[in-house]
Amino acid sequence: MLANTGKRLTTRITDHVQDKLQMAADLVGATVNQFVVQAALEKADKVIESESTVILTRRESLRLLELIENPPPMNTKLKKLMADYEKGRTDDCDSSISWSPR
Repeated sequence: MLANTGKRLTTRITDHVQDKLQMAADLVGATVNQFVVQAALEKADKVIESESTVILTRRESLRLLELIENPPPMNTKLKKLMADYEKGRTDDCDSSISWSPR
């Protein structure tokens, strides 16, 4: 009986791509499957990291901190939005959540 090794990923590739992947896998002493999975995981890590990180200049980061510490006054549109949100938001006990900015 074969052990359950997980999910299967199938793709169609050209002979040229197969040959290139095989050559690269041979150079690092891996099977094509091992090589492709490792390469895909490395790429996935890079994509997740780049999409999860915001890089700010020093000036932008100081501006952001200033806005967090000293937010501008709420305008009419934001006040209405917060009021509408509070009306529609209830917790599990059917009571309104009481929240207001400092």
